[in-house]
Amino acid sequence: MSFALPRALGFARPGETPSATAKTPAARIGLGLAAVGRPGYINLHRDRDLPADRSVEALRERTHELLDAAYAQGVRYFDAARSYGRSEEFLADWLTARPEVDDVVIGSKWGYTYTAGWSVEAEAHEVKDHGLATFLRQRDETDALLGDRLDLYQIHSVTTDSPALTDKELHARLAGLAAEGVSVGLSTSGPAQADTIRAALAVTVDGEPLFRTVQATYNALETSAGTALAEAHDAGLTVIVKEAMANGRLAGTDAPAVIRETAAKAGVGSDAVALAFVLRRPWAGVVLSGAATVEQLAGNLQAPGVDLDEEQCGRLDALVEEPEAYWRHRAAMPWS
Repeated sequence: MSFALPRALGFARPGETPSATAKTPAARIGLGLAAVGRPGYINLHRDRDLPADRSVEALRERTHELLDAAYAQGVRYFDAARSYGRSEEFLADWLTARPEVDDVVIGSKWGYTYTAGWSVEAEAHEVKDHGLATFLRQRDETDALLGDRLDLYQIHSVTTDSPALTDKELHARLAGLAAEGVSVGLSTSGPAQADTIRAALAVTVDGEPLFRTVQATYNALETSAGTALAEAHDAGLTVIVKEAMANGRLAGTDAPAVIRETAAKAGVGSDAVALAFVLRRPWAGVVLSGAATVEQLAGNLQAPGVDLDEEQCGRLDALVEEPEAYWRHRAAMPWS
């Protein structure tokens, strides 16, 4: 789909009429597979969320349970990556077993190689490389698993120093992929996300913008990319928000008091309030759930029904941290 992505998810560009899918509140929630595609990740409380047996088959089963539950409740965007262990494989198996599922949008990412060997204790869990050779290798790997079910391929965690922003040969290859019907996007990370997004908006091939989506970290603690994401939305890109719960820091009893108090008043969990905070942004097309259990997913999917008033939003706005401090904290979180 050269760029049917917003329409497939039920969103419309300015002046267009949203599709019927937009009537399903869960259509604005996507399911990311970072937490279940591999045994180790940096989310809090994985010892509680995952089975003691974190074998390939155990996590395949968990992933399929989550995909079944998400699809049944209206979720239509699923997000994987080459570095999420076997997430693409698990997702491909699920799609193959359910040929009737033909109304979903499938996204994946390249640019990191998974190196942990299915071990939580690995010294390095992933290695970053945005070079052309890595793209060509990982594109073949993704194609072998997802084939023509892949709708969106994003460069994983681009920062301002990434060669992906300047490599003209890579841009040409990515434009070729877009010509084949796969939308091209990027995800961002780090305290300079806004600068990265603006640099990406300037990337063109034959006078046409290359990137059709941007996936960025945005949550009540880290809002620094907000203005740039609004600019990307206004430029016609679909904005996908990741880490809306700050890797667990805004969920459950770990959430700040104001989130817990707001959640108690609304009769939902802290996670739903954290997601609702992001869903209020008019530029947020899809907000990812990173649920590791069906129960977490059910709680996340209550977010579209949470109506935050201005006083509550003001109190949530006050939670924001300096970007450098936020990203230092994230980098120090242990893989578990």
